[in-house]
Order: sequence, then structure tokens, then C-alpha cells
Amino acid sequence: MKHTYVITGMTCNGCRTSVEDKLNAIKGVLNVIVDLEKAEAIIEMSNRISIDTLQKALSDKYSISEKNESAPSAVEEVQRPSNVIEEKKSELKQLFPLFLIFGYITIASVLINYRPWSGTDFMLDFMGLFYIVFSFFKLLDLKGFPESFKMYDPLAKVMPIYRWVYPFIELALGILFLMRIQIPIALIITLVILGITTIGVTRTLLNKKTIQCACLGTALKLPMTKATFIENSIMMVMAIIMLIKTYN
Repeated sequence: MKHTYVITGMTCNGCRTSVEDKLNAIKGVLNVIVDLEKAEAIIEMSNRISIDTLQKALSDKYSISEKNESAPSAVEEVQRPSNVIEEKKSELKQLFPLFLIFGYITIASVLINYRPWSGTDFMLDFMGLFYIVFSFFKLLDLKGFPESFKMYDPLAKVMPIYRWVYPFIELALGILFLMRIQIPIALIITLVILGITTIGVTRTLLNKKTIQCACLGTALKLPMTKATFIENSIMMVMAIIMLIKTYN
């Protein structure tokens, strides 16, 4: 018999291999096929194995649940609102590090430019600090980041070299903004790379896929949500405003 399960917490091929090995080692499991992009595992077993047994075989990093494609029962329909509330609370909790980082970057940019106040310098410093901080987290796990990034970025899917150099592109852009070097070029590159990523993020959200956002690398586990779309949009809007100011 074969059953399909949803597994969260996987960020790279190393995770996929580890999950496959752990599940294959369970008595009664005949074969395991893990799909990293879909965050699913198809397990062939000789007899029914409980979720608790499967979960105990995995580390705390991963969570496994059975994929239920059948229509929900009446009881499930009654319970759905409370489940949705719990999911939203959990999502907000997971996104707290992202909001915290945005808050720090915003406060730092304001303090740097409040006397005398300069909206232009504020945006340049915000973008510079954004890139520096976000590239730092990506560089913490340079091996794991490319695998997570290619799951939703269209260019990273077709160009392996791009997903490997992306953290360094962000680092270089951060330096250019903070040092006020080649700002027009940095703004154009920002619109291009974030525009491409936003297309991938939008597709993921519309398809309602459950994958991990790689905006903060793999050090912090963040779900792909509207917040990812919003953070890219903020940067793109700032880049457009700065380009208009530059060429007016």
C-alpha cells in the first residue's frame, strides 16, 4: 500500500536524503520517494504505520502529516474556523524574525538621516541595509540556500550559477547603495532581480504551494507568504521612486 504525506521543514537535497533514509529505516516501510519541491513523500508500506511512528523517526526539524485529498467531513467543516485561526497565529509567529529585521532596518535608516531629514538618503540607506542584512543570512548556509531559492525563483530554476551568486549580488548592491556608488545601475538591477523573484513568489502563492521562503537563507525557517511579496514590493517601489528622482 502507498500513502502520500506532507513534510515541512525540508530546505535542501540534504534534508530530502535525510528524510528518505530515516523513513526507509522504519520496519514495514518498503520504499520512500520524497519530492522536495512539493514537500511531499510517497511511502510504500507492507502494513499501516501510524503518523506518530513516522514522526518519531524524523528529527524535530521536520513535521509529517498525511495528505488528505478527500472532501472534508461535517465535523471538519465545523472545526475549520478555529484551525484557520491557529494557522494564522503560527504563521505570524514564524514571520516575527522578518518583521523584527524590517523594524531594525527602518529605525536605523531613520536615525542615520533624521537630522537633517533626507527622504532620498533614507531610502538609499534602507535598501543598502536591507541587502547587507539579507545577504548575511543567505551566506550563513551557502550550500542550502540555492536549493531553497530555486524552488520559486524562475531564473534560479534554469540557471544554477545564478542561485549560487545571488547572495553576493545582494551584498554588492548593499555596498553600492550605502557608499552611493553607481546608484542608477544598482536601482535597475534591483528592479530586475526582485521583479523576477516576485513573479515566482506570486505563482507560488496563487498555486497555494507550501514551501519555505529563502529570503533569510535557511538559518530562519520562514513560510512563503504574502509578507514575502510585500517586502519585494517595498524595495521595488523605492527603486522606482529613486529612478524617477534620478532622471528628473
